[in-house]
Amino acid sequence: MQPTNPTPSADAIKPSHSNGSAKPSAEGHKPGPSRRAAPDRLRTVHETSAGGLVIDGIDGPKDDQVAALIGRVDRRGRMLWSLPKGHIEMGETAEQTAIREVAEETGIQGSVLAALGSIDYWFVTEGRRVHKTVHHYLLRFLEGELSDEDVEVSEVAWVPVKELPAKLAYADERRLAEVAGELIDRLHTDGPTSLPPLPHSSPRRRSQTHSHTRNRRPDESTQPPKPGRRANGCGQGP
Repeated sequence: MQPTNPTPSADAIKPSHSNGSAKPSAEGHKPGPSRRAAPDRLRTVHETSAGGLVIDGIDGPKDDQVAALIGRVDRRGRMLWSLPKGHIEMGETAEQTAIREVAEETGIQGSVLAALGSIDYWFVTEGRRVHKTVHHYLLRFLEGELSDEDVEVSEVAWVPVKELPAKLAYADERRLAEVAGELIDRLHTDGPTSLPPLPHSSPRRRSQTHSHTRNRRPDESTQPPKPGRRANGCGQGP
């Protein structure tokens, strides 16, 4: 097999003596090497979102429990299922955002039972380098019917809880579904008082940028783990 970048021969690296070669200037100085313009540095912004896993039938048998998921079509035409979520608006706590976003994206009203954990990741969009942190919560279904009226959502569906590992597109959200299963088991065994207390969440005091990540976040089912990503039970982060 021929090498892709063969070493040039001695003739190939001889200096050119054509008319286009560099010549000393009138002052006797040779022109200096050309300088490439330094690339623009991307501005880094930090964004915080919240969302949740809302369960219907959470007090009943596991085989009857279903979760509301949203689906979005990526650039390759695949339907990617994930948990509803969105930016924390000024004056909102993370829990309030989770309740609002679940309602806006699925049509379902829920109440927060426990924190599932936080996920963070990086992406580049619109000339910015974005560090996004998303806080997730376990919610109990209260009322409502599935609705896909949100223009950012392609489909919504009730998915059996036991099928979440196969349905969710992202590995970090599949891990959160496992945490939810453990909390539901604890709820059945020892009651609501056995659930961990919600971490403190203060209302957001400043507005933030709203970068669009859909169709940009990689499908983690085919990606190796990346540093800088967390999924844990700590709830509210910086």
